[in-house]
Amino acid sequence: MATVDRLVPVPRDTVAALLADPHPAVVSAAAVWRVPSVVAALQSWLAGLPSSVEVGDVPNQLAADRWAAEHTLGLIDKFPVSINPQTVLVIASALATRVDWESPFQVVSSAELRSPWSDRVAHVLRSVPSHTAYIASSPVGDVAVHSARSADGLVVTSVIAAASAEPADVLAAAHGPLEQRSLFDLPLGDGPLWTITEAAGRPGEKHVAVLPTWSAQSEHKLMSPEFGFPAAAEGLIELLPPGAYSVEAKQAALARYTRTGFEAAAVTAMAMRASFVAEGRQRSATLRFGHPYAVVARASGGAWDAVPVFSAWVVDPEEPA
Repeated sequence: MATVDRLVPVPRDTVAALLADPHPAVVSAAAVWRVPSVVAALQSWLAGLPSSVEVGDVPNQLAADRWAAEHTLGLIDKFPVSINPQTVLVIASALATRVDWESPFQVVSSAELRSPWSDRVAHVLRSVPSHTAYIASSPVGDVAVHSARSADGLVVTSVIAAASAEPADVLAAAHGPLEQRSLFDLPLGDGPLWTITEAAGRPGEKHVAVLPTWSAQSEHKLMSPEFGFPAAAEGLIELLPPGAYSVEAKQAALARYTRTGFEAAAVTAMAMRASFVAEGRQRSATLRFGHPYAVVARASGGAWDAVPVFSAWVVDPEEPA
């Protein structure tokens, strides 16, 4: 099991453009849910949202879970943040894809991987000629690159660097651009990431990639400053009625990479909850036991719990000692 990396924040105008022009391989959705008591305070902000954003009342947890499933092709069936009676505002987005490769991988013995993983699985995937594979230079050194494409235009690229490289640096390198290196500029023989051989024949270069099937499922808390949610929450709190608010932001993500295709989904959500006590009228009562009344004493705990052990009917008041 791997982990799915957190999604990178995208500018508002870009989000609006993406929602207005959906990709055939990607399902996307966005929603803002609010309680009636804050609609007036948020009116200007709500009016500025793209028309493709769903706006409505805050749902219950079951309905939010259903929304997540409906907008992720059923891959994520649990909304990442909890919704309770104190929730006044929820902002959510969903992305999902499920595609088949134009050309499925071959399945070969895991021995071709030549790594400790060869002892953990019996078979791995081997690229076919229509896939893209090469060695490239990058900020983390030379890396191996493989890309497979779906018929509707989704390209999934895998990048592996030296084992000592930091994951964040390799992820940054995978976002490119990467400059392909000629095999004729690299030494022959075995290396930790590839083996380069040479033989007589037609001039040129040929690349084959061997990689495992994998799946990943992760949940990320997003209230660190670098994700932008704390700043967004502060801005929204300024618009809301005065009071104290708590904020929760999370992302649930899932992905699977197989011989025949790729599927992935993510639901990102921020919930704001009111923690103030609403103003209202208060009533008090003085209870007067001024005529005969009943008294019952019950035990508490163990086998005697709630068993009545004494009862009385009070008819004569006495002076307190």
